[in-house]
Amino acid sequence: MAYRSLRESVDDLERTGQLVRIRVEVDAELEAAEIQRRVFAAGGPAVFYERVRGCAFPMVSNLFGTMARVRFLFRDSLDGVRALVDAKVDPKDFALHARRALSLPGAALHMLPIPVPASRAPVLANTTRISALPRLVSWPDDGGPFITLPQVYTEHPDKPGFGASNLGMYRVQLAGNEYIQDSEIGLHYQIHRGIGVHHAAAIARGEPLPVNVFVGGPPAMAVAAVMPLPEGLPELAFAGALNRRGVRLARPDRGPAVHADADFCIRGFVNPRETKREGPFGDHLGYYARAHDFPVLHVTHVHHRDGAIWPFTTVGRPPQEDTMFGELIHELTGPLVPTVLPGVRAVHAVDAAGVHPLLLAKGSERYVPYARERRPMELLTQASAILGQGQMSLAKYLFIIADEDAPNLAISDIGAFFRHVLERIDPTRDLHFVTNTTMDTLDYSGTGLNQGSKVVVAAAGEGRRKLPTSVPSGLSLPAGFHSPRVCMPGVLAVEAPPFRDGATGIAAAEAFAAAFRASDPISAFPLVVLADESELVARSLRDFLWVTFTRSNPAVDVHGIESFVAHKAWGCKGSVVIDARGKPHHAPPLVEDPAITRKVDALAAAGGPLHGIL
Repeated sequence: MAYRSLRESVDDLERTGQLVRIRVEVDAELEAAEIQRRVFAAGGPAVFYERVRGCAFPMVSNLFGTMARVRFLFRDSLDGVRALVDAKVDPKDFALHARRALSLPGAALHMLPIPVPASRAPVLANTTRISALPRLVSWPDDGGPFITLPQVYTEHPDKPGFGASNLGMYRVQLAGNEYIQDSEIGLHYQIHRGIGVHHAAAIARGEPLPVNVFVGGPPAMAVAAVMPLPEGLPELAFAGALNRRGVRLARPDRGPAVHADADFCIRGFVNPRETKREGPFGDHLGYYARAHDFPVLHVTHVHHRDGAIWPFTTVGRPPQEDTMFGELIHELTGPLVPTVLPGVRAVHAVDAAGVHPLLLAKGSERYVPYARERRPMELLTQASAILGQGQMSLAKYLFIIADEDAPNLAISDIGAFFRHVLERIDPTRDLHFVTNTTMDTLDYSGTGLNQGSKVVVAAAGEGRRKLPTSVPSGLSLPAGFHSPRVCMPGVLAVEAPPFRDGATGIAAAEAFAAAFRASDPISAFPLVVLADESELVARSLRDFLWVTFTRSNPAVDVHGIESFVAHKAWGCKGSVVIDARGKPHHAPPLVEDPAITRKVDALAAAGGPLHGIL
């Protein structure tokens, strides 16, 4: 269905029983966000908030809360969009060559934007102030209200227009810290984001970068803003194809285009090197992103359409609503992986570990097909290619296996994937570190902002061990270490003394590894995880993934029993030991406010608007 507005999609969901209205007043500070998280966790409907405390605009959340709802919203276009992505279509090709257009999937007909006079752009109908917008605060220690589903639009300063435009979902802080109310807002974009190219070009020219922030509009725009697309396929073209309706663009002045059908549009500019403190913000790894200096957006105009609706989501420890974005991305772009990365069969970013900290991959191992024993060779070439490709370059742990060893193993079956790796890994040769490199802006396990390390774990060949499933009888641990628990076959969690400071904390982990030999029973476990709470790590696969890979920096926190360095390569003869304790430089985890939880509980009680949903 081609939606002309956000309201049309909201009405569509309500008509089909996929949306619930809350008619009592709801506070945008903490309460709305907790409602969203709990409704999502319950697999519930989209939620429309008719009365928002202190604000004239209604809000809606959980539009993308289930994959069934995502597929419903885009029920008429997904097949065509898959075909377009597979074809790596550049809209310029058919803009210049009519015959090319006739051979493309029908979705291509909607890829070119539609110019609209500013006088007919619904979003430009009204003006308001930043302080009049919903002040959504998701977590108790957030630095202020944020836009959580922004569509940040820029055009390349050297090549203005649609062709080299960028639409991205970059964090926008509306107030707090030292921002001048109604005049300045924070624009946080992480490394490896398209807006950075435009900002760099503006800095080179010594000019401000004009920026438009859209909120709302047809749901396809939010999806396009998070979609990693092939080179030559602008996000606006993708949004038009996904919505089966070309994105309508207006130019009220000489700046970047305005999405005519958005609900809100904030227009402004970023000065070349001006920054202000932004954050903290409860982010998708399950921790607070701390306050740092990021670009400041000087606001010149705030527009909204008649009957505007403010869509929002919340992020936090996965899974959250943004997990659905990830699943759709995998579904649409997964088939492209072998064409972009020769030899790589599949890649899976693990949502439970916060996406960037952990990447799983399957590749081919064909370098020496006549060898009696297969070992990682071509896999290492493919791992280098993966770590050099777009946002996959932010991966901190990359586990890669040979497809020939398990052609029927689904890469999304994370437990089976880990068992396959742990059965085959040779820790004397199969761990390959990249040190002093960049990492995800939101990952605080490294040595500084955007700074840390990576490790590639490659496994190929026949299984070399049977994985233990119980704690060895009579296992003796060094003083201060206790409560060993099996997380999964081959993985042992051990409770360790608290990590007080860098030197003594690292020394304690090294002493633990040094207390054993490769011949000791503990080394039957190829992986040992040191944690503050072994019960938490062993509670579920989801907990193991979150704790282990969000709380460790490979070059610092990976140790080993009988470890050694040979030819500048690290290895160990016994267990690999990952120190996944919380550390003083880590960001604090997200915890909800008990008073807000009680308020939401009341909405779920008998007679409340969320009764039967929560």
